[in-house]
Amino acid sequence: MAGHQTGLGDCRSAALRGRLVAVAAAIALAACASSVAPPPEAPPVSAPPSEPPPAPPASLPVPAAKPPAATAPPVASSTPAARPPAATAVVPVAPQAVPPTRPDAVARYDRVPFTSLPAAADADWIAAWPAFLQSCQALQANAAWKGPCARAAAVDRRTAAAIRRFFASAFDAYRIRAVAPAEARNGEVSDSGMVTGYYEPLLRGSRKASSRYRVPIYRVPDDLVAVDLASVYPDLAGLRLRGKLQGRKLVPYASRGEIDASNVLKGQELLWVDDPIDAFFLHVQGSGRVQMDDGKVVRLGYGDSNGHPYRSIGRWLVDQGELTIDQASMQGIKAWAALNPQRLARLLEQNPSFVFFRELPLGDPTTGPKGALNVPLTPHASLAVDTRFIPLGVPILLRSTDPATGAPFVRPMMAQDTGSAIRGPLRFDYFWGFGAEAGEKAGRQKHEGSAWMLAPQGVAPEALLKR
Repeated sequence: MAGHQTGLGDCRSAALRGRLVAVAAAIALAACASSVAPPPEAPPVSAPPSEPPPAPPASLPVPAAKPPAATAPPVASSTPAARPPAATAVVPVAPQAVPPTRPDAVARYDRVPFTSLPAAADADWIAAWPAFLQSCQALQANAAWKGPCARAAAVDRRTAAAIRRFFASAFDAYRIRAVAPAEARNGEVSDSGMVTGYYEPLLRGSRKASSRYRVPIYRVPDDLVAVDLASVYPDLAGLRLRGKLQGRKLVPYASRGEIDASNVLKGQELLWVDDPIDAFFLHVQGSGRVQMDDGKVVRLGYGDSNGHPYRSIGRWLVDQGELTIDQASMQGIKAWAALNPQRLARLLEQNPSFVFFRELPLGDPTTGPKGALNVPLTPHASLAVDTRFIPLGVPILLRSTDPATGAPFVRPMMAQDTGSAIRGPLRFDYFWGFGAEAGEKAGRQKHEGSAWMLAPQGVAPEALLKR
């Protein structure tokens, strides 16, 4: 969703990058043979402004490794259980300088007894239960999930002990570790990675451009071509190539700077908003709500992207000496933009990635937008993951730090979303919910985290990834 973009590279290794370049010509020919319509796709997740991504392949803009949204029957909206609000601190906690995990790391799943898992509060188990039931709406037809999802109907959702007993009896627990390639000499195994946050923002907008509403939000353009690379090479599942046809060639789509500086998308506007930096962070979050000048509120969902790699504008400001690493949060970037309006265009063009949106019914305003699992996201219980290593739908026990208080937490969450920058076995994006308060916490979330996966009993994580 937010996600949500957060910018690590898409390729699994240098060898895979080379392979992507090698197959580009074949993909281009396939695209030329018939126009490829961009199907609906999972929304991206948020980008921590201070995270530096590795360099992408030099000769081919590779799309974010975001798998298409899982096809699932429409899910009836249900109000997520309210979590007791966390205590607020007088001074918010600055983001941590988290050592990055190698981009070519792979996952290792170490089976552990359920009784050895770190303890989560009763309120958190109860708050996560509606999110698990939402996952079952999408997964219950899958053979591995039929049993657990059928048994879930009999669980007393008001009792944390009953919920824990259910997971202990129906699931196997695995510690998730990131393992560097065999040729690496140092840091072969890591128990922790990075946790960032995303949310659903509220913007102000109009159907018509004016001196106040001057920033366009675009629908998916008609000339955008998306190619699923798995159709050519199955081992590239989850990777998509985006561009446009120029004669018989598939060429890169316009970058953010090119789009903002031209009329190339004139006529593709969905609506107009009043603040360019808010519009930029809408792209980063991947979805949001817009309060129109007539009072109506509409929801915007991720439609597609231009295929360019995400690059952190927070990192660019740090590199330019404009901000320190601790200041490069969403809030810090917005404050810098307010003081430097004449330099804003230069800042925003540092991120060539550009997101296109779909207008959606608001529906139940107490639920979040739909994530990659095609179910509504639940605040404090939905997590964006890298689906190369963590299957959508699995429960995750996440240990990290609250960005408002600095207090450690252990929280059961559900893997229900993906994102272009959520890359690696231990890379997560935490969904905080809707509005300014959620945005305040999400914008400061950049902390170390470790995780345990719960897989249906008798089904190995590797097997779930192949289903």
